[in-house]
Formats: sequence, C-alpha cells, structure tokens
Amino acid sequence: MQEGSQLKMLIGEVFSELAKGVQSGSYSEKPRIGLTLFGSEHGPEVLLKGAEMAQREAASFEVVLIGSGVCTDLPIIEAADIGEAHTKMDALLRSAELAAAVTMHYSFPIGVSTVGRAITPALGRKVFIANTTGVSDTDRVTALLKNTIAAIAVAKACGNPAPTVGLLNLEGARQAERALYKLVEGGYDIRFSESARADGGVAMRGNDLLQGVCDIMVMDSLSGNVMMKLLSAYSSGGSYEAIGDGYGPGVGKGYDRIVNIISRASGAPVVAGAIHFAAACAKGSLLKKIREEYLAAEKAGLSAILNALADTGEKSLQEVKPPPAKVVTEEIPGIEIFSLEEAVKLLWKNSIYASSGMGCTGPVVLVADEDHAAAIAYLKESEYL
Repeated sequence: MQEGSQLKMLIGEVFSELAKGVQSGSYSEKPRIGLTLFGSEHGPEVLLKGAEMAQREAASFEVVLIGSGVCTDLPIIEAADIGEAHTKMDALLRSAELAAAVTMHYSFPIGVSTVGRAITPALGRKVFIANTTGVSDTDRVTALLKNTIAAIAVAKACGNPAPTVGLLNLEGARQAERALYKLVEGGYDIRFSESARADGGVAMRGNDLLQGVCDIMVMDSLSGNVMMKLLSAYSSGGSYEAIGDGYGPGVGKGYDRIVNIISRASGAPVVAGAIHFAAACAKGSLLKKIREEYLAAEKAGLSAILNALADTGEKSLQEVKPPPAKVVTEEIPGIEIFSLEEAVKLLWKNSIYASSGMGCTGPVVLVADEDHAAAIAYLKESEYL
C-alpha cells in the first residue's frame, strides 16, 4: 500500500511539472513519446536537436523531454540526473501517460532485449537487427529463437504484416534455423529470406546485410550491437551515429512497456529516428503484437522446442534456492553472459541474494550494497571475474 501511494504521489508531481511546460492544447489525442536528456557524449543539445527535429517532422505524436539544462518550447519534466529521469519515465509509462520513451543507460531484465532498425548502405533499405542490446536468454540458440519472435512482433507493429527473416551466419545460427523450421512445421508463420550469394539459403552473409536482403536479420545481441554501430556511424568514422533509428524497443514475453534505446554516440538524426521508431511501435500496439506472436508460437510447439534445447545444453550449478530477497542496487559487471546465471547461483549458495540484469555496457550481477564486497570476492575466487 505504501509503495502504491508513493507511485501515485510521484505521478502527480510529474504531471504538475508537465503542465508547466504545456503552452497550449491537449495531449489527449496524441501519444506522448518521452526522451531523457542525460548521458550523451555529444551533450544534451544534440538530444534536444533530435527531439525538435522529430517534432517538426511529425504532428501525430508529442515529444516530452525529461531532464534539465536546455531551453526549448517542447514540454519538459524536470529531473536532476539519469536516475531521477528513469524513475519519472517508468512511472509515466506504467500509468500510460507516456506511450513510449527513448533513453540510454537503461537496464533491462534478463529475457528482454532490443530490436534495432538500421539503414543498409547498398540500397538505403531499412532492416530490423534482432537483437542489439540486452539478452533474450542466457542460452545462445534459445536467444536467437526468441530474437526472431521479438523482431517479427516489432516489424508487424511498424506496418509490415509479413516480414522476411534471415539468420546471420554466426555460431548457433544453424541450430536456431532447425528450431525455427520446427515452429513452422507446427503452424507458426515465418517467411524465410534467401541469401543473395550464389549458394542461397537462410544463413545470411555480411553481403546480405549490406544489401538489405531480408526485413529482419537475426543474430545475438552482442553481434547486433556491433552491427548497429557500424551501420550508423561508418560515415563519421565512428564518433557520431548519423544514420538509422537506434537500437530499438526492449522486447520480451510479458514485458509491459515500450522503451527504445539510443547510445552515447547517437547523433541528432538517430535520436529523431528513434523517436519516430518508438512512436510507430506505440501506434502499432507493439505490446499486443508481442502477446499475439508468443501465443501463436506456443500453439506451434515453442515450449517443447525450448525444453529440447535446454536438455542438450551443459549443466550449470546444481539447483540452489535463493536466500531472502533484498533490494539490489549495486552492479557487478564483467561476467560472460553465458555464465551469468551460474554466477548468481554461486552467490545464492554463499547466502548472498543476487539477480541478473543487463546494464548499458553488458551483463551485470545485481546485489545489495552491504553484500557488494563479499560478492566480488566470491566471484573472483571462482573465476567468474
């Protein structure tokens, strides 16, 4: 009850601030898309420029800034730092007063990762990169399978009812391909693309990505992150992301909000593109599309396929029950993504409550402040760090 009251108070404070920034008219007829103003390597002015660019380009949504230190006619919710900005952003998303938001330095839970949208250089074609940040699953092949479902949902929300799918020829792609064909045999609709190379096939090469052969290019999120950076910043030498629509919305089964990610290097055109991308996801009912895709995949035998993949994987630590839960605020980075759950269970075994997450620089173990030093010691002793 106390937590609910605090949330209501926070939302009330936020709307009081928002009302101060409204010059005229009402937001009731248009979705509001939030943008936080912290963390850019290019300064808040570049983020503001992207927001104003997006607002000039479209009258179908309203851009709301969350931050401080800028002069603009756009409405702004005051926040002193990224922590406060995310707290207010999340409150507005939960209350549906923001339809979607664009931000950076945002930690998604394990099981949620982002579907980016890049512009390929050969033909200027937009391609969904599945996925680009976060992690859909700690098992690589399972993650590729979930990335495919997530990207199909995003593509459909953005107006493509039958997106074509290709899998970048990386480790685990062949196993994922076999699993996806089993889904198709069960009745799940996937439109596979064909490589433009002479030998064809679903396995895509780098050439296919450059040409934009498929609507959706599936890969692990670490590879996808690299691809997004290359495709968005090759014209600037890497310091300024000038092309594309950013790293996209966080997608996962049961995830309840639309949060699109940009990076510290994202320039104004990418910020504007990310706002348009977030608005398209909101107007296209992305959360509903995700539910529909997972329901269709489950009917086609998704659970049985995932169980079969888990049975073929390596055994981790024996089953360990977690100690009593605590509020976990301290991040421990530097652990390999495929060892993340084992690291959490190791801490449980040593009576330290921990959970896994995904920070802006990669996977993290989250622990309480008073357990931070001991947790690092245990992880180093067992060579997870």
